Amino acid sequence: MTKTESTQHRILDAAEQLFAERGFAETSLRTITTRAKVNLASVNYHFGSKKSLIQAVFDRFLQDFTGELSVELLTLEQMKAEQIDAEKLLYALINPLLAMDKKRKNAISIFMRLLGRAYAETQGHLRRYVTEKYGHVLVRFTHLFQKGYPELTNDQIFWRLHYMLGSLIFTLAGSDALRQISEADFNRSLLVEDVIKEMIPFLAAGMKA
Repeated sequence: MTKTESTQHRILDAAEQLFAERGFAETSLRTITTRAKVNLASVNYHFGSKKSLIQAVFDRFLQDFTGELSVELLTLEQMKAEQIDAEKLLYALINPLLAMDKKRKNAISIFMRLLGRAYAETQGHLRRYVTEKYGHVLVRFTHLFQKGYPELTNDQIFWRLHYMLGSLIFTLAGSDALRQISEADFNRSLLVEDVIKEMIPFLAAGMKA
């Protein structure tokens, strides 16, 4: 890794942690540079602006996630409509998350907290950026949902995906705390995969209700 790449990674590592912990509005560039141990000029040189830095943070997750998701969707796209169900659609989302978590420690938790922040805070530039760069993959997922459940209207599809993603993000953003509760209250040690398995029947039932 070159010195330039090392500086970029340090800035991105610091930014994603701080954005996840404090939110976008409450995290200043100076706070990020202090955590990353770089000067403000380095952030401006590598990213140009805070908005571009936010987008770069999401890129690190979305490039891997959408790449893996695209492969999962290709398999589903080759199936007949009656073969597509909510469980298969959910695993198409979850398998890329698990693959990402194996590459980077706590990747799922950080990514979900960032998505939660993006939902809660007004970041119009981020929504436009994600839609323009990755929207085609997400549209494929929606089309498969429609293919498997043709009786649902477009607005029903929208709301069910919204509630499903909201539940997924909320749960996985706090998966460490849930695992601690499971250990303390039920004497059951869980991996993040186990938390996800507990969610699948609930999420699938909501999607196809």
